[in-house]
Amino acid sequence: MDDASTSGAATESVPNPLALSAARAASRLARQVVAPLSKTELGLSQYRVLVFLSEEGLAPSDLAGRLDVTRPSVTAMMDGLVCRKLVERRPDPDDGRRVTHHLTEAGHTALQVADLALAERLAEIGTFLSPEEADAVARGLELFGEALRAERSSGRMM
Repeated sequence: MDDASTSGAATESVPNPLALSAARAASRLARQVVAPLSKTELGLSQYRVLVFLSEEGLAPSDLAGRLDVTRPSVTAMMDGLVCRKLVERRPDPDDGRRVTHHLTEAGHTALQVADLALAERLAEIGTFLSPEEADAVARGLELFGEALRAERSSGRMM
């Protein structure tokens, strides 16, 4: 067989080198997010839930979609957060059969502590860049956050 036939789909769409480098950096960055969270007694999934709930109250099915987990998994996670008094369940005002989840005051505080721990870690990593480069990286991550929110609003999110 020649090289073209053995390489298959891998060569059909070669990613932009910058996008590939960014993808690999994102995978390394994930570890840098988990480490400071462990000091705040939150796991990554719990932190993500608190971030989503800080934007709006959500039903379990909405959270399951955003977290890409099953609804029973969300219920188990929410049970833990409710027990820790970080989240509360409220009846949905539009549908009494549904509940929505909302951050409590303690949940807002836990989110602020976790946000600060992550921001400090990112700033620490940024000291290995020039101040201008560190600002550009932070702005780039902020822009990706905006793009993810826009994609979710469009209904096209994975």
